[in-house]
Amino acid sequence: MSEGWTYQKAGVNIDLANRTVEKIKTMVQSTRRAEVIADIGGFSGVFRLESNRSKTCLVAGTDGVGTKLKIAIQLGIHDTIGIDLVAMCVNDVLCVGAEPLFFLDYFACGRLQPPILENVITGIVKGCQLSGCALLGGETAEMPGMYQENDYDLAGFAVGSVAEDRIIDGRTIQNGDGVIALASSGLHSNGFSLVRKILDWNHFQYDQVIGDLDLAQELLKPTRIYVNSILGLLNRVSIRGIAHITGGGIPDNLPRILPPGHDIRIIKKTIQIPEIFFFLQKAGKVSDPEMWKTFNMGVGMMVVVAQSEVDQTLRFLTGCGEKAYLVGEVQSGQEGVVWSE
Repeated sequence: MSEGWTYQKAGVNIDLANRTVEKIKTMVQSTRRAEVIADIGGFSGVFRLESNRSKTCLVAGTDGVGTKLKIAIQLGIHDTIGIDLVAMCVNDVLCVGAEPLFFLDYFACGRLQPPILENVITGIVKGCQLSGCALLGGETAEMPGMYQENDYDLAGFAVGSVAEDRIIDGRTIQNGDGVIALASSGLHSNGFSLVRKILDWNHFQYDQVIGDLDLAQELLKPTRIYVNSILGLLNRVSIRGIAHITGGGIPDNLPRILPPGHDIRIIKKTIQIPEIFFFLQKAGKVSDPEMWKTFNMGVGMMVVVAQSEVDQTLRFLTGCGEKAYLVGEVQSGQEGVVWSE
């Protein structure tokens, strides 16, 4: 952990900052794994690979939460956005079958406000706990020339490991394989530039309640973390492909795992779309293609398994608390995703 976490910055209440540091250290300690051999405070974190892991590959992923931060800042709600940050990284690492091991964060702001940072780190710690990651380190940068006083930005970096002979890269996907959707918790962390435009066009407030929709609750609902469910499933069936449905939606993300000469037929009506997406489409007069290319539309992850393992997969995922259901199958073709009514 670099010196940014000591908060010895001009204009910062040192006593408050020191108390914040101690709270953060305690929170970070709760994510510690046996492989961690250095405490926070150094220039970098150290994570020991066990010597008995032969041909182990490290897997890395980095991401942010985009303009969802704008909503968190305006509403003054900062304790969930860190979950989003971890989720976006570990869910990507998971797509090759890797177990996330540790996580680092980068927090940049116009002026350091320890209570806000503490709330953000609280969410990051929660995300690490949900994914089994050690929060190994991070950096805090105060840049008044770059950001407005109350603004901040977040980025994260996750590292995982997987045995080389267990890497999931889509090569074994075959015609007839089943495609299973795992439900998202809502918007997750993509499409918020369009979300904010729609709300602004209609003069909606971010904390407005419209019918049955509490916008603040919906907009800041954390991205779902699928680590425990997918890692458990890997020990039970032979997963042939995993896709994290983020920016670009199903049409752009699902084809990324397909081998040449294959596409996936998706039965559109089987997808369970949450109300927030219908609300945004109507309020913004957004076309169907743009909705499906911008948002996850209720699907956070998709897995491809042999047809003979579909039922077992669904039973296990449901038992893990996931809303999982069959949405399509692999077939010959070059189109990526083929929609079927």
